[in-house]
Amino acid sequence: MTQDVSETAPFEVREPVLHRIPFVFNSPHSGRSYTRAFLQQSRLDDVSIRRSEDHFVDELFQSAIDLGAPLLLAHFPRAFLDVNREPYELDPRMFDGPLPAHANISSLRVAGGLGTVPRLVAENMEIYRGRFPVKEALERIETIYKPYHACLRRLIARTHVRFGLAVLIDCHSMPGNIRLAGTGQRPDFIVGDRYGTSAGADLSRAAVSLLEDLGFSVSRNKPYAGGFITEHYGRPARGLHALQIEINRGLYVDEATLRKKKEFPLLAKTIGIFLAGLAAHVEKYSGITSMAAE
Repeated sequence: MTQDVSETAPFEVREPVLHRIPFVFNSPHSGRSYTRAFLQQSRLDDVSIRRSEDHFVDELFQSAIDLGAPLLLAHFPRAFLDVNREPYELDPRMFDGPLPAHANISSLRVAGGLGTVPRLVAENMEIYRGRFPVKEALERIETIYKPYHACLRRLIARTHVRFGLAVLIDCHSMPGNIRLAGTGQRPDFIVGDRYGTSAGADLSRAAVSLLEDLGFSVSRNKPYAGGFITEHYGRPARGLHALQIEINRGLYVDEATLRKKKEFPLLAKTIGIFLAGLAAHVEKYSGITSMAAE
């Protein structure tokens, strides 16, 4: 788990041999490379600090590459930096020194301890032993956050130019105890499209239907409709669609030990079937099949 910064890049793009489908996959919260310096700043043990990870989601969606789409994935952990936030959602109580005037210090996410540089991991556990220099937080944004989003923008733009449309799948996981209000149902998947603003309704319905046909219980937008990435990059009127896919961690990981369950390989294979079905749906209704075969 622990690595020096020099030993691993903050993120990487895993490219297919040929970009065959108009999709980009993004796993911003599955990073699990914790630097020694960061762990020394934290009051949490090696397991507790990992509670905010989207555990192994990058591996669950690895089949996207074989289907012909790039996968962008973070190696840095979400507890260190959250790229699914505005660039400057920062809590002034965390830092020594003043924040820049353009920092958003009053968002609900900041109030909840889940800003760009988080104060908490899941279950309301404080990450840091004390305040640390604001310069360090701003360096994380400049050296990791901004390059990450620049890379994601390039992938989406490249896809849009090649195919005439681009579908971003933002890949996440959720705690196993999530229940739907009023029903008590525990969804296996949640498909988020920001209530129809980040992706075409037909695409969202197709994603829900495909997952249900595979035997999963699926919710749309509740309780997670999509975060900053889905909202920021989804422009369906311009042929830019963004869906957030949340997977219930209870399906594939022991949330006490954070080890994979025996069901993990089957779930990964089933997700591959889902992705192939979604790609076929998009190709069928978008008229880009011949281009994809070039």
